[in-house]
Amino acid sequence: MASPSRKVLLVVTFERRLRSRTRQLFWAADLPVATTSRSLAAAAATTLPSGGSPAALLFSLRTISSTRLSKLSAFSDAPGPSVVDHKSIMQEDEFHKLADETIHDLLETLEEYGDSIQMDGFDIDYGNQVLTLRLGDLGTYVVNKQSPNRQIWLSSPVSGPSRFDWDAATNGWIYKRTGSNLVQLLEKEIGELCGTPVQLS
Repeated sequence: MASPSRKVLLVVTFERRLRSRTRQLFWAADLPVATTSRSLAAAAATTLPSGGSPAALLFSLRTISSTRLSKLSAFSDAPGPSVVDHKSIMQEDEFHKLADETIHDLLETLEEYGDSIQMDGFDIDYGNQVLTLRLGDLGTYVVNKQSPNRQIWLSSPVSGPSRFDWDAATNGWIYKRTGSNLVQLLEKEIGELCGTPVQLS
């Protein structure tokens, strides 16, 4: 049978190991979120009575850590700002119909315009849903559809890149940043570059 002093030594050793293990569990729970370590430690200090048993200490720390981590998890799962879904604004079939009509009209009208002005380097072609207008040394225009965004994109040697959305109110493609209409912008720029007015609408 173990002597009383031996029992006391075993109990003290057990308490020390348990307290050490409790501290490890406490800090391990805090590792993912460094900013919560001070607040969690403060909560433990104000919640736990001095001289409490190791078992009570372990239970309290686990409870505090579990509560804090649950709150952090709920915060991380909170929905962020909603993203505009262009598919909900315009059906894809409708987009293709409107965009194709616009691009094909531009193709036909610009072909006739090129034949009428007989300018060196003037060339227009359409392939893979991309309309390309070359004006020799004056630059190149590129018009293409962007189905995921429900937009028509324009690359211009004059105004640079632009993205046009369909505007039902004006029945045209509008660049929201400037309010420019796609067809009207092309009429203005191409007419000025070539020196001959062009009617595209």
